[in-house]
Amino acid sequence: MLRVSAKLAGDTVDLTALTGASDAKDAGVKHGALLLAFAEAVMSRDSSILTTARNALEQASSAGIVIEAAGVAANFQRMVRIADATGIPVDDMTSELGATIREELGLYTFEGAANSARKD
Repeated sequence: MLRVSAKLAGDTVDLTALTGASDAKDAGVKHGALLLAFAEAVMSRDSSILTTARNALEQASSAGIVIEAAGVAANFQRMVRIADATGIPVDDMTSELGATIREELGLYTFEGAANSARKD
């Protein structure tokens, strides 16, 4: 979604920042590094890390940005839980866009690690 919305806005984003494999810590998004830290903190479920990330984001931007970021994080959690609970099938993982993004982000390396872990 980020790639498509950025393209529509005429912006350029560096998705490799999501994996830490980029020098562009902000991914080309205003406050991107702080937003990434906030997202990581949400997923960590550690309240002290989340408080630190939330405060840093608010100090650099505004309370409104923190609220919007929290809303996006909550919405993604909601969508995943509904999809899991209802058994919605995963999109075709062989789509050209999906393959391009997985290649660009180096996600195939995780697939290889997961496959070798299953064999053990």
